Amino acid sequence: MAADSQDIYRNLSADDYEAAPIVVESVCANCEENGETRIMCTSIPYYKAVILMSFECPHCGYKNNEIQSGEAVQEHGTMIVLRVQKPEDLRRQLVKSEYASIEIPELDLEIPHKSQPGEVTTVEGVLERVHRGLSQDQEKRRLLDAEGAAQIDAYLNRIQECWDLKKNWTLKLRDPTGNCYIQNPDVRHVDPRCIISHYHRSLNEKKLLALADDNDEEEPAEEEHAPEFKSYEDAKQEVLHFATDCPNCHGPTEVKMKPTDIPFFQTVIIMSLSCDRCGYKSNEVKSGGAIRDQGCRLSVQLKEDVDLARDVLKTDTCALSIPEIDLEVGGNALCGRFTTIEGLLTATKEQLDAQSSFFMGDSAESEEKSAVMTFLEKLEDIIALRLPATIILDDPTGCSYVQSLSAPIDDPRLTKEFYTRSYEQDDDLGINDMKVENYGELEVLKEDEEEEEEEEKAQE
Repeated sequence: MAADSQDIYRNLSADDYEAAPIVVESVCANCEENGETRIMCTSIPYYKAVILMSFECPHCGYKNNEIQSGEAVQEHGTMIVLRVQKPEDLRRQLVKSEYASIEIPELDLEIPHKSQPGEVTTVEGVLERVHRGLSQDQEKRRLLDAEGAAQIDAYLNRIQECWDLKKNWTLKLRDPTGNCYIQNPDVRHVDPRCIISHYHRSLNEKKLLALADDNDEEEPAEEEHAPEFKSYEDAKQEVLHFATDCPNCHGPTEVKMKPTDIPFFQTVIIMSLSCDRCGYKSNEVKSGGAIRDQGCRLSVQLKEDVDLARDVLKTDTCALSIPEIDLEVGGNALCGRFTTIEGLLTATKEQLDAQSSFFMGDSAESEEKSAVMTFLEKLEDIIALRLPATIILDDPTGCSYVQSLSAPIDDPRLTKEFYTRSYEQDDDLGINDMKVENYGELEVLKEDEEEEEEEEKAQE
């Protein structure tokens, strides 16, 4: 089924009286009598196509609800790490597919993929479901296995402590389909307790999603027969070709890559993919330079049309803020891209609109809805230059760029400020773990640690 088919996935609307679920007779998992499963394929505005399923058995009363994504598998998997510290963190809505796994290190808890159906729940709901499952038949267990029941009771107390926020805990949501979300309570600001990252799927995850054959094995890295370049300048004149899989149809295709120079900035790498099988196309621009010694903060005053048309290179680590409307967008919220100021603001508005429309829904308070709508209207006014504003790009790597309209002369509406990164910023970039000299010392330390471990094992 194609997720973009309007005949199958109709827009979810209270005014659509023709939309009706498909009723299918199916066997009850509880009593093995026949019950009814109602299936409805719908498209949630500003979100995605989903498949809603509801089962009810008239014989034993067993019920089950499930949601599955009707969207294609995303290009990359998604990893979300949430630090739960406040009561509002427990109320965050959470969306996951059946292929998602959940881990809570403080409880030594791991919920593997396909052990639960896809669902829309809350962070609190994750704990509640585990607690309910372990509590089931606990009275019988106390009679048959008192020691095992006591261990489960102790574990239930640990869950309750996290539930009552007597200690902070971490929830890790990993979904190879990329179709998972945890709500940001305030879409206008950077989420201080939630980190979202994207990753390349492992071979096992590809097999899980049927993107690879079960008999496939990890192939050893093949030597690329790249042309030999006499100098870096010669390399800039060549377009490099790399084999890859299409993120849309997963067939074999090719990525073309070429380094080029941006005047008064640095080298960037342009990547382009065009699939001959399905027609999918994508373009991406990455900074070709190393992490700079200092971070960079770029401020642009938006007053004229030419300011919206400025070229922008935004890296993955670059954060965006607009003080006039109290907007803060974290570095990983929008992926790296080469666009214009207008394009960057439009992408930010669309993402905020999509998140608020899905997570708030019809159950949200009218005041909260009104506040978000007013905020989005102000952002639209900024894009239309009806509201003067300043856009600030803060990149700790120093590799983001905004076009100057008067280079090499100073631009009166563009300010560039360099600053020393904090320890936390260096840690996020992995700089604190880098060892660029005296590698032999590191090897000696590893050998000493291995010898100590062997001695400890021998003593035991």
